[in-house]
Amino acid sequence: MSPEHILSVRNLSATIAGQQVVEDVSLDVPATGVTALLGRNGVGKTSTIKAILGLIQRRGVILLDDVPIEHEPTHRIVQRGVGYVPEDREVFAGLTVAENLKLAQRGPDAHWDIVETLFPDLVQRSAQLAGTLSGGQQQMVSLARALLNPNRLLLVDEPTKGLAPKIVNEVAEALVRAAELAPILLVEQNLAVVRTLARDVVVVSGGRVVHTGPAADFLDDPEQVRRHLGVHGDPLEGAPAAAPTAGSANSDQPTEAPA
Repeated sequence: MSPEHILSVRNLSATIAGQQVVEDVSLDVPATGVTALLGRNGVGKTSTIKAILGLIQRRGVILLDDVPIEHEPTHRIVQRGVGYVPEDREVFAGLTVAENLKLAQRGPDAHWDIVETLFPDLVQRSAQLAGTLSGGQQQMVSLARALLNPNRLLLVDEPTKGLAPKIVNEVAEALVRAAELAPILLVEQNLAVVRTLARDVVVVSGGRVVHTGPAADFLDDPEQVRRHLGVHGDPLEGAPAAAPTAGSANSDQPTEAPA
């Protein structure tokens, strides 16, 4: 693996309940910036993230800063400095905001100052049960949990899914700041958000990588976007929340297999 890459994946395959959800994925994540993992619904993006983190059964080579981690359990990978923002937030609904954050703290060097700066609303709601928050506020809790710790890499899965336009912009702004602290591998359907955040893209189809390269080059090619993501027309018009999402022209596509 090049020293320019924080993460290198080779010939990754993964299964859930005996069903193959990742066929043969190879990708590199640079040591800086945001790399977007794109593809239509059901092609294995979320499963790739979960496989890297060890949440599902996988085979292949996974190097974190040149160290093999493919045989390590999830908690050891997290301890190595891999933060995770899961799809659908997955906050502890019966715990307060403050308790959700304290549970996420890995050591004494927590970035409480960053959390307080980026998420002042969460500070005001620290005693509120996370389950009573809006979807956007729960997403902020999920992001804050990851940013609380010093990370070498962030895996962020569908952070703007189902959010109102104003909240989409706030999440994007938080991720811009997060990318200054650690490189990000980002699964995101909103192509305008990808345009704002990503320097590079990795496109997956059928459980395999079919395209890699600069994000701007890919997004500026309507034919490639249509062929690989199923989006018609200009995917970059309007505000982030108004942009078409990858796979939106194929609503009958299966969703990601659950973990």
